[in-house]
Amino acid sequence: MTDAKVTRDLLAAAAAAREHAHAPYSGFRVGAAVRTADGRVFTGCNIENATYGLTLCAERVAVFKAMSEGAREFVQVAVVADTDPLTPPCGACRQILSEFCPRAEIVLSNLAGRVETRRIEELFPSPFHERFFR
Repeated sequence: MTDAKVTRDLLAAAAAAREHAHAPYSGFRVGAAVRTADGRVFTGCNIENATYGLTLCAERVAVFKAMSEGAREFVQVAVVADTDPLTPPCGACRQILSEFCPRAEIVLSNLAGRVETRRIEELFPSPFHERFFR
């Protein structure tokens, strides 16, 4: 498990990223932050599109932003939404997290401060994997 202060800081970064969400259709704003093995933090927010199909979730934005800057080893992912039950990543995000953040802690939180930590295997036990086409 990760140090409590480091986790709180990552959750704060995700909550701050949530403020930048572009969610004019659903009103559902989500923020995410990923921490790399070398301690860098990358954030993302959901960005909706009128077609919905081209919408990007906060988790994918954060991971892709980190990867575009050369990050490859992730140790923690934080997701913050304004929901009473904590909001886990959607199926598409679970696939991305499974591929690119397989050993990372997944920390879910809401604006009331409720927090749960999970492993991706708990959220996504049977991901599609590259081994299927090798």
